[in-house]
Amino acid sequence: MSRKSNESLMPWSHRQSPFVQMLITLLAGAASAFFGTLAHRMGASMNIPYGLVIAFLILGISTWCARARMGATGIGVHLIASSVTAWGVAICGVNGSALTPVGFSGAVPFFSQNVGYMWLYGLVLMQVVMLFLPRHWFEIPARRERTAASRASRA
Repeated sequence: MSRKSNESLMPWSHRQSPFVQMLITLLAGAASAFFGTLAHRMGASMNIPYGLVIAFLILGISTWCARARMGATGIGVHLIASSVTAWGVAICGVNGSALTPVGFSGAVPFFSQNVGYMWLYGLVLMQVVMLFLPRHWFEIPARRERTAASRASRA
């Protein structure tokens, strides 16, 4: 199999030029942080932070794709984009209200008080940890192109 046909079997974002891959990684980092910020507080008032789990799942999948696509550089770009987005949304609330409230006084459930801190610091920590994981965890195995003979034998 030639290199050209082997590349055609890779995911779309892996076949793009390095500039486009960088742009995809930036947009994915910003989008995962934005939607994670919207989701992270779900269930916190009941002390069941399922929204935080969903937010970290979104971020983890996006970070995995960034590392698979561009290696350590991809995680760096993704970390910058996601951090700027999440912290920017946390600091610049609309009409004085914040999507990532932190620090409460009074009788409020534990996760209502601390889920904002967990999200803002956890998104950085998660991506830094993924940087040090083994490289082969982020490799996409080469797919084989099915030949006419193999298609006929399966039919």
